[in-house]
Amino acid sequence: MAKREYSYTDLPQKQAVVLLGSILVVALCGIVYELIIGTVSSYLLGNSVYQFSLTIGFFMFAMGVGSYVSRFIEGNLVQAFVWVELILAFVGGMCSISLFMLFPYAPWFYQVGMFTFISTIGFLVGLEIPILTRILSERSTTRQSISDVLSLDYIGALVGSVAFPILLLPSLGLITASFAIGLTNAAVALLNIFWLRAYLDNFHRMLGYAIATIVLLFVLTLSASKITGFAQDHLYFDRVVWRDQSQYQNLVVTNTWKTNDIRLFIDGHLQFAETDEYRYHEALVHPVLAWGDAPESVLILGGGDGLAIREVLKHPSVTQIDLVDLDPEMTRLGSEFAPLVRLNGGSMQSDILTVYNQDAFVFVKDAEQKYDRIIIDFPDPHNEALSKLYSVEFYAMVSAIMEDGGTLVTQSSSPFFAPHSYWTVALTLEELFPDVISYNTPIPSFGIWGFHMASKQPGGTLGPLPDGLRSLTPESFAAAQSFTTDLKPRRELEVNSIFNPTIYEEYNADLSRI
Repeated sequence: MAKREYSYTDLPQKQAVVLLGSILVVALCGIVYELIIGTVSSYLLGNSVYQFSLTIGFFMFAMGVGSYVSRFIEGNLVQAFVWVELILAFVGGMCSISLFMLFPYAPWFYQVGMFTFISTIGFLVGLEIPILTRILSERSTTRQSISDVLSLDYIGALVGSVAFPILLLPSLGLITASFAIGLTNAAVALLNIFWLRAYLDNFHRMLGYAIATIVLLFVLTLSASKITGFAQDHLYFDRVVWRDQSQYQNLVVTNTWKTNDIRLFIDGHLQFAETDEYRYHEALVHPVLAWGDAPESVLILGGGDGLAIREVLKHPSVTQIDLVDLDPEMTRLGSEFAPLVRLNGGSMQSDILTVYNQDAFVFVKDAEQKYDRIIIDFPDPHNEALSKLYSVEFYAMVSAIMEDGGTLVTQSSSPFFAPHSYWTVALTLEELFPDVISYNTPIPSFGIWGFHMASKQPGGTLGPLPDGLRSLTPESFAAAQSFTTDLKPRRELEVNSIFNPTIYEEYNADLSRI
């Protein structure tokens, strides 16, 4: 039997438009898969620059391999494109849930899964564009087909990269977005099967595969909330009782069945545990508020859970509290989620509290009022966006909105697990403030944890502490200012700046040795 020849020189205009439209959509899907994998890895492993750099680099390499291999694909190119779309729909749709399920076993196991998905998806995306270009070049010039294909490819990539952080991630979450984008790839395959059925060897078989893939991904998309819950239960040791994917971060609250201990996680990082959070918040709030004259106005940067506010309200001299937390979902959690409202004592409903949901950097830069005390309760500087909130430029702006006798305190990570990051904060504060006090306290859920206080005027002393504190005493605060040898830096450090983010590098270097 003679070998069948496939020619697309007579491809009608409508079918050509379908293929061109497919290019835009598959480019959108490809960039979203890349962003999903990078985001999952950033959530689970931290160091977002490193994770996205690896993801993008290996994804592009895999695309190059796929583009090269495409030259060896002969015969029915339309059918080959449909097959690629169906395989990509399944693999890409399953990447997010699979990575979440792999993570608890071992870091190397997750890394193998991550690179497998990056390589496979990148390879398949790399196959698509050359195949479509070859089909379209047969009915027009090579110059025109390359121009059309690449233009739509870049436009699709732009739409996908913009839609992911603005629309897909906050409205769908990572797992649902992965299923939905896989469903989109399968829909592209189905559209091409119908419009180009004359170019397929077996229309009914291809239609059956496409429908089966769509049904599977559609059911998974509808069940995404239950699947997400299962994945998070698998990821966290305790029972997940509340979860939300905001525009800015992933929020999870867990509760143990043994001790009724609620815990808050942001992007997979523990923020507090009910059993010992009072040790952290008493150490964060009371030394700075009892330092020098009794304060009236207090600014809290971060702390949307309301626990720091609870401690501030124990000081009767305070008549104004301004809370700045970027994420409205975080402050909504602190004011509406009953277990957390119980824990923070309803502090978010205080008459003297004003909440601002905006970027702390922008708020401090534009603030017109000055404050007696400023409490900085940001997450650790585990990414480049957070490192600017520990910079000398940021602290200079904070100093500008402090009263002459004002004092600030900042949580500064663990001097045991991240000693060089911790002491970088002290060095940076010393560039601006004449009096910097470093202290640490043991917190069972976190280990040894560190803080820094900085005053505009030296010579301050600790005044009376509120009655009824569960942990902090004047004696324990004095002892907290003593550091054992293993809590001190072991090399020369540099001031952290926006232009030279040394704290981000130090933090990642410290944690890489754990």
